[in-house]
Amino acid sequence: MKKGFIYLILILYTFPVAAQLGGYKPGLEHEVKGAPPGAPVISLQPLLDSLQPGDTLKLQAALYHGPGHIRTEGVVIDGQGHATITGLHKRSVLYIEAPNVTVRNCKLINSGDSPDKIDCAVKVNKQNGFLIYNNKIENTLFGIDVFWSEYGKILHNDITSIAKNTKGMKGDAIRFWYSKNNLVQENYWHQVRDMVVWYSEANQFIGNKGDGNRYSIHFMYSHNNKISYNHFSNSSVGVFLMYSEETIMDYNLIENSQGVTGMCLGMKETSSNQILNNRFLYSARGIYIDVSPFVPWKKNTIQGNEIAFCGTGIEFLKDQEGNVFTDNLFHDNLQQIFVQGGGGAYRNKWEHNYWDDYEGYDKDRDNIGDFPYRLYEYHARLWRFNPDVKFFFGAPILSLLDYLEKLAPFSKPVFIMKDKKPIFNMKIYLKKYEPYKPMYNGKE
Repeated sequence: MKKGFIYLILILYTFPVAAQLGGYKPGLEHEVKGAPPGAPVISLQPLLDSLQPGDTLKLQAALYHGPGHIRTEGVVIDGQGHATITGLHKRSVLYIEAPNVTVRNCKLINSGDSPDKIDCAVKVNKQNGFLIYNNKIENTLFGIDVFWSEYGKILHNDITSIAKNTKGMKGDAIRFWYSKNNLVQENYWHQVRDMVVWYSEANQFIGNKGDGNRYSIHFMYSHNNKISYNHFSNSSVGVFLMYSEETIMDYNLIENSQGVTGMCLGMKETSSNQILNNRFLYSARGIYIDVSPFVPWKKNTIQGNEIAFCGTGIEFLKDQEGNVFTDNLFHDNLQQIFVQGGGGAYRNKWEHNYWDDYEGYDKDRDNIGDFPYRLYEYHARLWRFNPDVKFFFGAPILSLLDYLEKLAPFSKPVFIMKDKKPIFNMKIYLKKYEPYKPMYNGKE
């Protein structure tokens, strides 16, 4: 009897809120993956229902079970870095159903696995002013789903999807749907399917890191977004702009986008974009252009980018016009430019770019080549008819064929493009890319 009384006193002292609401459920910790060893399990919904507008709920070092619905305006749910919330594999873990809600410093695990219902860690439904900060999200299908919501912030979260699923069956790290004026900054998403932005305008994606995904960010019918200082690696596609206009994309590093669909940047039927001062490296394609710009007089500006160590620097689906390429650095690519459907890329504007295969000189030392850079297609025509030939790209025999064709063409070369004022010396011209300066440093 005495031991039982002491045990009750310890419970009341360590977990006062849970004890008052009767939320402790002995034994449940053994049924839930991700539970801290020996941690009690507390029902979260009674705690959420007890909140008044503006309250802060500081969760203790315990496992809380949801799903949890946050219906009170202006509240803060603070896991303090050691609380875990599980969805018990039912639906989404947390639902934000009130404006100006903050969820921070929590570990969120074990959502349901329904892609139709978009089971996720945090679901924001038609609510503005939300803040999702410094959470660790794992073993959930989707990470954060933002539906028809504005002026929110998603900061410093670590997001991964259900580990057992294949890449195509995983969920998206963050999903925007008809949402605008939101900030996504300094998050890390990895081993997820995509990060998608659909029908969503005027959002900012700054200083994020993505690794090992399918699409690092996929935009569709989403205009006037800003993508800056992100680092995306080891994904099939870095950034894809589909039917999305007036994007500003600057100071990003995208690398190791490999495979059949590998590309750092893809543009499909998109216009009026500014692609500035990015680095596209070590990928199957640096930039892939499919009927872009879609509106010929709404030009895409591709300026100041380094496109290097790629299979193809820029690949066009067809003979395209309306893009402006200036001040870019093309070097160490197997092929600088390729047009899938035949023809050339000369109807775009090419000026003041560096080409490492330029064979001219610079007598007046103004770092501008004394005659234009002209690109012709020689042996590349062979794999236009037989794709298997591309396996031998870079082999001595193809290099020899290329050299012999330049000396005495045995097939008519295809004119691709001309840069009237090519940069002569890359080392003189090479700019120091502006480093990213984190804004939050552990504080929202």
